Amino acid sequence: MCGIVGAVSARNIVPILVEGLRRLEYRGYDSCGVAVHQGGELRRARSTARVSELQAHADADGLSSGTGIAHTRWATHGAPAVHNAHPHFSSGPAGQASSDRIALVHNGIIENHDELRAELRARGYIFESQTDTEVIAHLVHQHYDGDLLEAVQRALPRLRGAYAIAVFCRDEPHRVVGARAGSPLILGVGDQENFLASDAMALAGVTDRIVYLEEGDVVDLQMGRAWVSALQPAGDWRTVERPVRVVQAHSGAAELGPYRHYMQKEIFEQPRAIADTLDGVGGISPELFGDNAYRAFKEIDQVLILACGTSYYAGSAARYWLESIAGIPTTVEVASEYRYRTSVPNPRTLVVTITQSGETADTLAALKHARSLGMQHTLTICNVSTSAMVRECAMAFITRAGVEIGVASTKAFTTQLVGLYLLTLALAQVRGRLTDEQEAAELKALRHLPLALQAVLALEPQVIAWSEDFARKENALFLGRGLHYPIALEGALKLKEISYIHAEAYPAGELKHGPLALVTEQMPVVTIAPNDTLLEKLKSNMQEVRARGGQLFVFADGDTRIDSEPGIHVIRMPEHYGALSPILHVVPLQLLAYHTACARGTDVDKPRNLAKSVTVE
Repeated sequence: MCGIVGAVSARNIVPILVEGLRRLEYRGYDSCGVAVHQGGELRRARSTARVSELQAHADADGLSSGTGIAHTRWATHGAPAVHNAHPHFSSGPAGQASSDRIALVHNGIIENHDELRAELRARGYIFESQTDTEVIAHLVHQHYDGDLLEAVQRALPRLRGAYAIAVFCRDEPHRVVGARAGSPLILGVGDQENFLASDAMALAGVTDRIVYLEEGDVVDLQMGRAWVSALQPAGDWRTVERPVRVVQAHSGAAELGPYRHYMQKEIFEQPRAIADTLDGVGGISPELFGDNAYRAFKEIDQVLILACGTSYYAGSAARYWLESIAGIPTTVEVASEYRYRTSVPNPRTLVVTITQSGETADTLAALKHARSLGMQHTLTICNVSTSAMVRECAMAFITRAGVEIGVASTKAFTTQLVGLYLLTLALAQVRGRLTDEQEAAELKALRHLPLALQAVLALEPQVIAWSEDFARKENALFLGRGLHYPIALEGALKLKEISYIHAEAYPAGELKHGPLALVTEQMPVVTIAPNDTLLEKLKSNMQEVRARGGQLFVFADGDTRIDSEPGIHVIRMPEHYGALSPILHVVPLQLLAYHTACARGTDVDKPRNLAKSVTVE
């Protein structure tokens, strides 16, 4: 979940490293640091403030070099503190140590760090942090005998867990070695200079020639060349070829423009993101998901969706579509739990993973577990075409949300829903449940979504008025029925993520089975009220809240005949949108969370304890 940048160049790369961290800060912001080879020694600057402060530290310390590594951290082992911040140094065992020799940064978790720490302590190594990362630095130092690449290659087999690392040595001033297993790492190829990063966006404007390192790769960066090696079954390391791709990672995606926060910008980018996702969809066809999708769709008789967090809620909404429209049994599993329970596999299952980054560790592990059980029909709904998830799945649909910087997902979620709806229609077509007339009507509704979303975004002033009331609360309930229950879950998640208000979501019919005990005049109850077949049932549930003095905040379709009155506050949605209604109804929930967080003065884009790309279990 952390961000890594590294470089070997003839020019001063400190500004490149710091700017790269600024673009990766959404991956973790508990601390940050940069280390360089300067004047024959290792020098570093570290901070528990944001990357903007790190620049000031680097300038004050006069850091300048052509070789260096940098890191922005999401804390796992050890509290956010300067002594736990990366890069970590190793100078050797006590009594033998001279000056610092090895500098290293790391993304991931080393599961056997306690065992290695005890072993290294017994050899005299002194630990200055509580991190698992420092273990790797000392281990590389232990194996160093004049060749950094060999030291890394000898150290890696000792590690259990996930890692992406970048490391350099005092004794080899124009060399950086990187390695990855379970965490993303790319090589950026420049003109007589080379770079490492967790994401191509970190190198936007520096190089657009990118090599996506594969699982287990080790890369040796030097001034004019970079070598990639991989461990062979026989136990030896051999040089391997990895394709160089031209990737347009626009730095403009990281610019705020007229918006106050990235989250606000990304909420308002949703009409364009959905239009881009639908661009090129001329008709409903299995081929939208890959050349072999038609054959796979004909062979399956159920769907298994694997996802985490917001993506899990997208999958939960899709379950209603898949079963009611495509007529196919669907199960939705929390990816972090799925592989740790005994399940009943069916080889005729379509395994669908949903992930914004395509690097979500829990979802990747769940996918591999499903395949190990004999389920080989795999498909991903993903926002990053070059990600590990796309490479691992047999089929893919790439959403075109663009880079999403805000930790709380918005446009990635709504474009996932669009991709899942297209999957529903494609499966319905293959199963003979979609006529030509129905296909035309569905495509018309999908293409109208961007315009419909613009009308929803125009409700922002009314939502702002509500947010001033919510900002004074510490708890909230969200209610939805049927297809809109997952949207209530997503609304509650958004509020708790960025405003730190405790929020829970329930199917409205469950109120009387326990949650009603929480309802008082101090409990705002957000209700999603589309004009669907469950509307009258929902109105009865709303009356249960009013009878206990609860305050209802209702997002209602225009023709629901729900009016504002004491204790019932209503914002009218512009139109009812049938099966696609969740895509519209989630947007005012995003706005409510955003403006409530603004009113409370929280760090909207970087909420405490969270990070964007969850690349550790």
